Amino acid sequence: MSNKSKIFSASAITALAALGLSSANIYAEPKMEKCYGVAKAKMNDCGTKTHSCAAQSKTNGSSSDWLLLPTGICDKLVNGSLNSDSASTSTNKNNKN
Repeated sequence: MSNKSKIFSASAITALAALGLSSANIYAEPKMEKCYGVAKAKMNDCGTKTHSCAAQSKTNGSSSDWLLLPTGICDKLVNGSLNSDSASTSTNKNNKN
């Protein structure tokens, strides 16, 4: 193998490695956060003070039930809150499914 071929091969391998490393973050899992006050009845992700398992919420928009959402989405949702104390339930409290 000539020096030109060796240099070309090394350059190609280095370029491919660099592309692989730079695109690794594209497929990383997004950071998640609990979003209170947005789960529909029987669609919550996990237990709370009133029940111990997912899919046991009794009302839409309960301030104690939550969904696990990508970071930043909760603040964009109606009644969405990052803590259970400030989630509003006034508009959805009596809606059952």
